[in-house]
Amino acid sequence: MSEQQDEPGAMRIDIDVVRQLAAVLDDTQLTEIEVEDGDRRVRVARQVSAAPATHYAPAPMQAAAPALTHAAPAPAETGASAPAAAANAVKSPMVGTVYLAGEPGAKAFVSVGQSVAAGDTLVIVEAMKVMNPILAPSAGTVKAILVDNGQPVEFDQPLVVVE
Repeated sequence: MSEQQDEPGAMRIDIDVVRQLAAVLDDTQLTEIEVEDGDRRVRVARQVSAAPATHYAPAPMQAAAPALTHAAPAPAETGASAPAAAANAVKSPMVGTVYLAGEPGAKAFVSVGQSVAAGDTLVIVEAMKVMNPILAPSAGTVKAILVDNGQPVEFDQPLVVVE
C-alpha cells in the first residue's frame, strides 16, 4: 500500500517504490540509487561506515586476493606489496559491474603476465546498461587482476595492476 502527501503542491511519494529501491541497494551492494520520472525524483542512499582512507585500499585487495584464480603468485610479504599494488592499480571510474571479457564465454581482455599497450581494454564496467571500457593508461605488464567477472565494483576501487 502506498502513502501519499495530500498538501497542495507537495510531492506524491509512493512508499512501495522507495522500498523497492532500498531492496535494489541491498541486492546490488550499492550505496545510492536515484530514479527520475518527469519532474519527480527519488533518491535512496545509505550510509556506509568506512575505515579511514589510509586503511581502505589495502583491505579489499588482501581480502580479494586469495579468492582470485588469475592473480599472480603473492610475494612472501603481502602487507608490504599491497600499498605498491594499489599505487599502480587502474581504478574504476564509476559504480557498476565489472566484466573481464566482451561477452560470456569469450577470452578475457587481459591475463596476468600479459603485456599491454596504452589504450588497450583491460576490463569493462557496466553502469546503467552502458558498457564502459577501462583502458590501460600506459604500456606495461599486467601484474594482478583484483576483481572477478560479474563482480559489483565501487567508484575508485582497484581493478587491475599494470606496471
